[in-house]
Amino acid sequence: MAEVRAGLDTELDRRVVVKLLAPAADRPRFEREARAAAALAHTNIVQLFDYGEEEGRPYMVFEYLPGGSLEECLAEDPVLPDSDVERIARDIAAGLAHAHERGVVHRDLKPGNVLFDAEGRAKIADFGIAQLSGADTLTDAGTVLGTAAYISPEQVRGEAATAMSDVYSFGVVLYRVLAGRLPFEAENPTELAAMHRDAEPPPLRTIRPSVPAALADLAMTALAKEPASRPRDGASLVELLTPDPPPRVVPDAVTRVIPPRSPRRGSRRRVRLLAGFSIVLLAALGAAAAVLLTSRDASAPAGSPKTSPSRSTTRASTAHTSSKSSSTATTGSSKTATTEPSTTARTPTGGTTAIIAPPPPPTISDTTPTTSETTTTAP
Repeated sequence: MAEVRAGLDTELDRRVVVKLLAPAADRPRFEREARAAAALAHTNIVQLFDYGEEEGRPYMVFEYLPGGSLEECLAEDPVLPDSDVERIARDIAAGLAHAHERGVVHRDLKPGNVLFDAEGRAKIADFGIAQLSGADTLTDAGTVLGTAAYISPEQVRGEAATAMSDVYSFGVVLYRVLAGRLPFEAENPTELAAMHRDAEPPPLRTIRPSVPAALADLAMTALAKEPASRPRDGASLVELLTPDPPPRVVPDAVTRVIPPRSPRRGSRRRVRLLAGFSIVLLAALGAAAAVLLTSRDASAPAGSPKTSPSRSTTRASTAHTSSKSSSTATTGSSKTATTEPSTTARTPTGGTTAIIAPPPPPTISDTTPTTSETTTTAP
């Protein structure tokens, strides 16, 4: 269909790849490949730089990939390390996912169309027979397109290729890099295609028991005869190849003992100020009370009895009275000063002790005692 040459971009001073349409090749199909490549921009798909025509021959300019193809790698080492297989599989799946999301079906995925850049990243190339969503098909009914060793059963039957057809070809590629051989082998391409349509591939673990279980299961699932039994597209492959995140470890609950918080310096200072203010206030109230009591005593009439501070003080004064007593022996009328109301109690000697409550003002009453009475005023 075309010839491929290494070239030099003199404008940007970089190496490129130039793909020229062969003189007898199908021009519409070449143009379709250019449109398919131009619709895709992904790190795992070969990048298209330019499209044009020179001396009647259309051409495309792609990025240059110095790492060679997967087919060349397998020619040197048929069984790749599992870590490399997993990385390559993820790259191819990511490229397919991008193409499928944009309605592009490759239809010819194989190791020769997987190239590597300088960092070892795998990229899908050659969309020469790709099928574009919404575009007219250039394949006649019943025509089989693809490489016999990697073709899907539905393509062999002449049915339309879908994203699941690319998934089947992905399964064949994965099977080969894991087992070191193809799932079906035959000398005749027609016989080989018929095996993809009718025969079941040998289980991968019977060929290589040490193959990682997850990769082996993915390869066998992708090789299912019925499209509906396979992963539906490239995005499903990416999901299956993405390792599960490690479980989140939640530490056991720890009881935290918080020590009592010591008061800050400012708090202690406020406490001291409040205590000092309280003491001053109490002293002022006590002084005011003393002044009031003193002024009351000074304003009381002469000879007015003082109020007993308490019942216990009164009892003590009664038992140990040493104050002056005045006796009246005359039978005449005598005037005795009393206050109302008053409480009296009989003393052991027959006299009467008067416990005087605070004013009202004194009244003068006439008493004519028949016996000698002693009036004692509590101090």
